[in-house]
Amino acid sequence: MPAARRDPLRRAASTAGEMGLAAVVAAAVAAVGLIAFGLVDWPAFNSSNVTQALTTVGQVVTLAALGLSVWLLRARRAVVAAKLLSWAALSGFVTVTLGMPLAATKLYLHGISVDQEFRTEFLTRMTDTARLDDMTYADLPSFYPAGWFWVGGRVANLLGMEGWEAFKPYAIASIAVAAVVSLVLWSKLIRDHVAVLVATAVTAIALAYASPEAYSAVLVVLLPPVLVLAWGGLYRPGRSGADGWGAIVGTGIFLGVAATFYTLYLGWAAFAVTLMAVLAAALAVRANGLRAALDPLLRLAVAGVIAGLIALIVWLPYLNAMRTGPTASSGTALHYLPDAGAHLPLPMFHFSLLGGLCLLGTVWLVGRASSSRRAQALGMGVVAVYAWWLLSMAVTAIGNTLLSFRLEPVLWVLLGAAGVFGFLDFARWTILATSENPRVRAAIVAIGALGALAFAQNIPQVLASEITTAYTDTDGNGERADKRPPGAASYYDEVDAAIAAQRPGPRSDTVVLTADTSFLSFYPYFGFQGLTSHYANPLSQFDRRAAAIADWSETENPDDLVRAMDESPWRTPDVFVFRKGSDGYTLRLAEDVYPNDPNVRRYTVTFPEKLFDDPRFTTTEVGPFVIVTRVG
Repeated sequence: MPAARRDPLRRAASTAGEMGLAAVVAAAVAAVGLIAFGLVDWPAFNSSNVTQALTTVGQVVTLAALGLSVWLLRARRAVVAAKLLSWAALSGFVTVTLGMPLAATKLYLHGISVDQEFRTEFLTRMTDTARLDDMTYADLPSFYPAGWFWVGGRVANLLGMEGWEAFKPYAIASIAVAAVVSLVLWSKLIRDHVAVLVATAVTAIALAYASPEAYSAVLVVLLPPVLVLAWGGLYRPGRSGADGWGAIVGTGIFLGVAATFYTLYLGWAAFAVTLMAVLAAALAVRANGLRAALDPLLRLAVAGVIAGLIALIVWLPYLNAMRTGPTASSGTALHYLPDAGAHLPLPMFHFSLLGGLCLLGTVWLVGRASSSRRAQALGMGVVAVYAWWLLSMAVTAIGNTLLSFRLEPVLWVLLGAAGVFGFLDFARWTILATSENPRVRAAIVAIGALGALAFAQNIPQVLASEITTAYTDTDGNGERADKRPPGAASYYDEVDAAIAAQRPGPRSDTVVLTADTSFLSFYPYFGFQGLTSHYANPLSQFDRRAAAIADWSETENPDDLVRAMDESPWRTPDVFVFRKGSDGYTLRLAEDVYPNDPNVRRYTVTFPEKLFDDPRFTTTEVGPFVIVTRVG
């Protein structure tokens, strides 16, 4: 093989190996840190300042270690040790920033509330099985991308942990791993010491604004360097046509992984890369004629093929099921428009540390657009965010959105990364203008270090609501981490025992209809109906199921109820878990009312007790719950 071809392959293999080693280091650091935090009986974050204080201490130590690695890398001293130190310190920064505030609870940010409920349910499902089953519905393949959850579920299963209990350590460790992999990628694109600075800034911003949704945060920290990588592969003026294919392969792999983790970020990233390819083609035509456009478009197609093949790993079962199954006509995930999605975000005008960094980044992107490939790549990413946002607002006219508000963390990390480059350029110009005065250099370093610390120590306050919920929600052991009386979920173990007594065997052989869907987050029963239509599998026919439940509640006697259930096109509930009301057994369900905000309306369906006064049903009361099991 010619040397010209061997070198890219060697570089790719070296990069992949370094990423693998960095991931192992990050996972080990996260594991050691989280285990150490768990050995002490800490006070709750929402009732004591102790964990905040210790978090700050840990952040100072890890940031100082990162600073030392920057100094060593810049001086080209002990380079291998400096790299290892940077990996350990960055993963330690993630671990202490998220792990220490959550040290006294078994739950992750936002507990088991709202969106975190279905995410925990999905991890519980993937812990119970290696199949790509739907998180809720029996006999359906997963619609929600299973990649992050499948890996976490397999890890939890291997360690003998329950899915809900594995969620917190897995979420923190996966973000730590992604941050360090991002650092390695940056180091292949820019100088090592600058890579540490940019990766640290991007990680800190992602922790503050993306970490509650851990499976998206792992993509957020990677997006800035991936865009730089993609632009390097698509636009290569004056270079050999054989150059840049490693970058294209890397871009395709990232897009494929995004497809297995988070559909929205796949869509936006593909949109951004496509814009890059179109611009690269236009610039090539301008420089070399029409045929020159073929190269960047071919590269885009190759990246797309790679991404598509990887995406099929999790999407093929669902796509196969779509051929025969009906899809939802309304009530989908795109029916959500909060206030944040109704106007363009302009963080560069916020009076805050992040706002100042974004403003500096905006100035740098505009000022260096013609001379810096990094600025071009990050700038196109910013343009793609705003273009997506405008499209999202425009499609509200036809009854949908593109969930643009979910791209806020992406915009912040892109502008934040640009802000770091802008700060470094500004520092360089200032030092040169003052004849390299060492006092000026020291002052700039101090300002940067103190700014980083100020932002970092405030991250737990930015996440205060999500942290508090992790302490006030009842966990799978029936306990609240703040030591206050637990909620109704404290009875779930008794509910589970009552079901097991009537239906021995694997929980996944039982379908449960309940409005207390957090029960499914702790125990891997299948559900008859999901939390809301927005997270329900489109093949589940959410609206028709809701109508069927209402019809069942209006039947006159047990015979009519059994007949109606038997005529259902779906596998019907083996168990009902009701709340006991004054008029009977109740279920509090949800329906989509978009374009209203909130987009969900709750309503109650009541089943008369007489419908279950029959030998074909057994009834057990546990705390506020009534468990009705069909036995015939």
